[in-house]
Amino acid sequence: MTEKRRYTTMAVNTGGRHGISRLVDGSFEVDVAIPKEMGGPGEAVNPEQLFALGWSACFHSALERHKKTFGAEGESKVGVEIGLNTDPEFGGFKLVANIEVGIEGLSLTEVQEIADQAHGDCAYSKATRGNIDSKVTAIETFFIDDVN
Repeated sequence: MTEKRRYTTMAVNTGGRHGISRLVDGSFEVDVAIPKEMGGPGEAVNPEQLFALGWSACFHSALERHKKTFGAEGESKVGVEIGLNTDPEFGGFKLVANIEVGIEGLSLTEVQEIADQAHGDCAYSKATRGNIDSKVTAIETFFIDDVN
């Protein structure tokens, strides 16, 4: 089967980590800043936060598909923690990810099974496989911040 593009988007940044990022279609624009923990002002979002937002939404979509095949109907939440670590092997920095998945009404073993399937299917997980150390963990849903 041949690959077929289903969607394309483009973002433009000016000023790097001291600038503005926006989608060329005009639907989203955001100031970008270095986090306080890295000596910056921390007055705006940073690329790692934006990456975590995108990955969590993509992963949750994959999770919902796999929940249906499993027959799970409980509320689910996905938390993606992105870390920016120093890279002693190649210099500079590297990303690491912890993905936490909770589904109400299922055992942690069942949640882990569905989460592992979603990790194999999520486009962000596929794109980062072999490039970013990532860990997927089933958790009780109440441990994830209650974001509605």
